Amino acid sequence: MDIRAYLGAYRSKVGELFEAVIANNIHALETAARLLVQAVRDDKLIYVVGPGGHSSIAAEEMFCRAGGLVPISPILEQGNALSQGALRSMKMERIPGYMIPVLEYYGVGEGNVLIVVNAYGMNCATIDAAIQGKQRGAKVIGISSREFSEQIPDNHPARHPSKKNLHELGEVDVHIDSRMPFGDAVLSFEGMKQTVGPVSTLLNVFVVNELVIAAVALMCEEGIKPPVWTSANVPNGDEENQQYADAYYSRIKHL
Repeated sequence: MDIRAYLGAYRSKVGELFEAVIANNIHALETAARLLVQAVRDDKLIYVVGPGGHSSIAAEEMFCRAGGLVPISPILEQGNALSQGALRSMKMERIPGYMIPVLEYYGVGEGNVLIVVNAYGMNCATIDAAIQGKQRGAKVIGISSREFSEQIPDNHPARHPSKKNLHELGEVDVHIDSRMPFGDAVLSFEGMKQTVGPVSTLLNVFVVNELVIAAVALMCEEGIKPPVWTSANVPNGDEENQQYADAYYSRIKHL
């Protein structure tokens, strides 16, 4: 068995998917990035939520990140967190209405942007977050896989009562297709039914970072100074970040 062949196959597949994200989402990425630019221009927070399990990693990735935008307020609802129990998290993300008071608690409202990231794009928490965000006056960016959600039957227990997919919602101002293939994992092994090598988290994180890069590029083009964190682990990093810590400490719940 040549282990390197499998490792190389995984690397190649991930690279192909990254290319597909860019090729199929150029307009959506730019449109979504302009929403982020407007929020920065108006001094509004950009909320991000990954409703359910590993999708929450995308919210953490955007938050207080070296090279990332400062006014990111992650919605880190512990009911959805794997740290509170993986099976518990799965049950919580399937409860209709659960995310409605969560968005209220975090203060999502008029002028904000809400990024809803969930690779599967059809569970109750995801759909409710998008609908509630729009009802509360936010601009909503959805990130999910069309291919995956469209193959899930309407009677699947994870589905929202509306049977809608994130990319179909009128409440979503811009949808970015993460291109995650059906089943998530991409490598097959002889004698195994299950595939191995998941890509959903890699794709979610790639999309949100591409979105930040596009927003910063637009800000530079428009003469807006991008509010970006410096790594705290480089010389003078703490000093560089102090201005942002002072400005946002009372505004971002998890800061």
